[in-house]
Amino acid sequence: MRTLPTWRSLLYVPATRDDFVAKAHRRGADAIILDLEDAVAPAEKPAARAALARAVPAVRQPGPDGRGAEVCVRINRPLRMAAEDIAAAVGAGADVLVLTKLLGPDHVRLLAELTAESEAAQGVPVGSTRFIGLVETAAALPQMEAIARADDRMVALGAGGEDLATDLGMEPVPDALYIPKMLAVVAARAAGILPLGFVGTVAGLSDMEGYRAMLRRSRALGFACASCVHPSQVPVINEEYGARPEEVERARRMVAAFEASLARGVGAVTFEGQMIDAPIVERARRLLRRLG
Repeated sequence: MRTLPTWRSLLYVPATRDDFVAKAHRRGADAIILDLEDAVAPAEKPAARAALARAVPAVRQPGPDGRGAEVCVRINRPLRMAAEDIAAAVGAGADVLVLTKLLGPDHVRLLAELTAESEAAQGVPVGSTRFIGLVETAAALPQMEAIARADDRMVALGAGGEDLATDLGMEPVPDALYIPKMLAVVAARAAGILPLGFVGTVAGLSDMEGYRAMLRRSRALGFACASCVHPSQVPVINEEYGARPEEVERARRMVAAFEASLARGVGAVTFEGQMIDAPIVERARRLLRRLG
């Protein structure tokens, strides 16, 4: 069974922006996504790849809390560019590749083969570079579960917003994106990996309370982690997708009460005014497991 990351927030940083890269480790994100794709102009792609050698160690260094973020690299979709991106990311020591505009499970397996070749060439343990998959086209939506299960490197799956809305001929509003986003949650959970994202748009800088409410709803719908494009969004994601101290303590009390009930031969019990049984307690156990 693969070990999943305990991410809450993943912050996008353009690989070519040295000023952003220098500050990224102080933002409090669980992972930094160095972007080679949409945030980089076509003419700057080679420079972005070259920048990874210094950007990866820069964003990995410990932040104010003493933790170092995991380092992801978002690669480009065209295969020739993807191969160059993968080689540069693996060579720079990236932990995770963000695979964009996936076509289906064979596409994942092809990129996994390229990654394994780069790992072997760079002396990196083969299989150590993990994947986040992004489904961003209408044609790939029916294949989301197969994509999620395509390779053991896959640890998270998300449905795109802007690109997917464009391909579907819709506006990227929550109502329009609800079904594809929830399909991603179902596919990810069925495959045993993390559902990445939220039911909403990337907006949030001008209405932080609305952004917080959207994240809270999304967590209740099953999302485990979310990416963002501005540092001010990181602490909000961490709060809403993390575990509050009172939640943790209640989960511990619930598990203890249920185990005491089982020891008496009773499979359901009243706990703090709520009837609890195995499925409810399993959610509490998952919360505690996620915290280690």
